[in-house]
Amino acid sequence: MQLQKRINAFVKLGDFIRQFSNEVIQKGEKVEHNEVFFDGFKHQLKLAEEHNGWFTPKNLRYALKSWAEALTATQIDNWLKPYTLKENNPKTIAIIMAGNIPLVGFHDFLSVLITGHKVLVKQSSNDKHLLPYLAKYLEYIEPNFKGKITFTSENLENFDAVIATGSNNTARYFEYYFKDKPSIIRKNRNSVAVLTGNESIEDLKKLSDDIFRYFGLGCRNVSKLFVPKYYDFNRFFEALYHWHPIIEKPKYANNYDYNKAVYLMSEFDMLENGFFMIKEDVSYASPIATAFYEFYDDTEKLKLKLEQDKEQIQCVVSRGVLENEIAFGATQTPQLWDYADGEDSVKFLLSI
Repeated sequence: MQLQKRINAFVKLGDFIRQFSNEVIQKGEKVEHNEVFFDGFKHQLKLAEEHNGWFTPKNLRYALKSWAEALTATQIDNWLKPYTLKENNPKTIAIIMAGNIPLVGFHDFLSVLITGHKVLVKQSSNDKHLLPYLAKYLEYIEPNFKGKITFTSENLENFDAVIATGSNNTARYFEYYFKDKPSIIRKNRNSVAVLTGNESIEDLKKLSDDIFRYFGLGCRNVSKLFVPKYYDFNRFFEALYHWHPIIEKPKYANNYDYNKAVYLMSEFDMLENGFFMIKEDVSYASPIATAFYEFYDDTEKLKLKLEQDKEQIQCVVSRGVLENEIAFGATQTPQLWDYADGEDSVKFLLSI
């Protein structure tokens, strides 16, 4: 199948997804095969929400909107421009997906198929409804994809390379189990924000999106703050207050109550506002409803620390501090060329 046909199919998939990305779902007149797939995908969204309490309608819509904006001809062309994609004999690439946020493994799925390979997908049980249905739509609009997409819940067999995402513990298992295969193995990472005290309220409001989107479950969610000594946390709490309805979500509220109780019983110093806590801690991975913070007094020393700890960090959010920083509010809207863990998966797939 020619590259342009693959691109065209994903662009049409983006058009299909876009219909479900707003609070009011509207059927597009020019979207192909809606008569077959539209109502079915509404049902899959309902199943996803019922199966996983973290997959709220708002979070599902946000994920779909992000992918609808990415799956355009312009975005895909810009993404693939640096590469030379040749029509070689396709290999079978196994993908082991996480399930922390909706469609979290879609970029790997897209990368494998757009480079002309076959994909063998093992999904997380937490996110098992959406992608198989979208794959069926993809096969319907481009029949050449039939036979190139396989989902399995069994042990992986008959594959040439693997992309696996998991915890630090499962990564050790993956590295051993797949030691004889070309692989990308992703481990735990967290995102951080470097604050100077000069941020505007608008900057901090955008940062609150980086913290709370998807309930903080993603590796691109900010879970750690680096702040100067004597930082005024009152402005920080003021800026994030618009997220207070999050405490109405039972799973989030249960985590907040539990972690607060643990901190109080352990007599840890922490600040909280009724739905969110911050605690001084050197760790990068904080519990749900909590961000850790650490003071710094020298920006250059902080840069050195972040460089030394880069294997634990997914994104660094700041304004005018670092060369590779991400803007406030932008962590959950990565471009197609913003690769997880900095691993260029397209380059990897073209090398197999």
